[in-house]
Amino acid sequence: MVERLKKDFHNKCYICEMKELQDPNVEHLLPHKNGKYPERKFDWENLFWSCGHCNGIKNNSKYDKGIIDCCREDPEKYLNFRIENNRVVIHMEDSSDEMQKRTALLIEETFSLKNTGMRTYTSDERWKLLQREMNILYKQLEKIHNVPNSRITVKMIGSLLRRESAFAAFKRCYVRDHIAEYPELERYVNLND
Repeated sequence: MVERLKKDFHNKCYICEMKELQDPNVEHLLPHKNGKYPERKFDWENLFWSCGHCNGIKNNSKYDKGIIDCCREDPEKYLNFRIENNRVVIHMEDSSDEMQKRTALLIEETFSLKNTGMRTYTSDERWKLLQREMNILYKQLEKIHNVPNSRITVKMIGSLLRRESAFAAFKRCYVRDHIAEYPELERYVNLND
């Protein structure tokens, strides 16, 4: 079961999108503790690959009513993952939708919650890894400006934008927000893929 979850989620935390997890957890989308959703404890469709950091943050009663199920719905259709003023900000398509609100808050907290020493450390680590991945993307996008018809660069960016890539939602949203500058990348950020 564990190896299958690891493979199905590309060894990537379904919440923060960090890859190659050192502390993987089998996380329950809907909680089974404290008598909530006990029938979902061993339900395969309720088991998700998560890092310990995100699982710990999500283990809060404010998330008990659920977040967007990324196996059933593409969160990128409802949320725009951005970096603004040196912090993660998630914009919602519908700010009155409770599921979108909880999901956006959870993602923001995984990069910013610093209520303990360990959470400060693990949030900061995710932030650094996200910045590193985004800088790789920015450098490749700069190459497109310098050599617009470079198939090698477009393929490299395509691999960075694959859903299997670390922090893919942030990279895909950035390109989608700037698609007028990079029309050759549209096929890589199509929400139907």
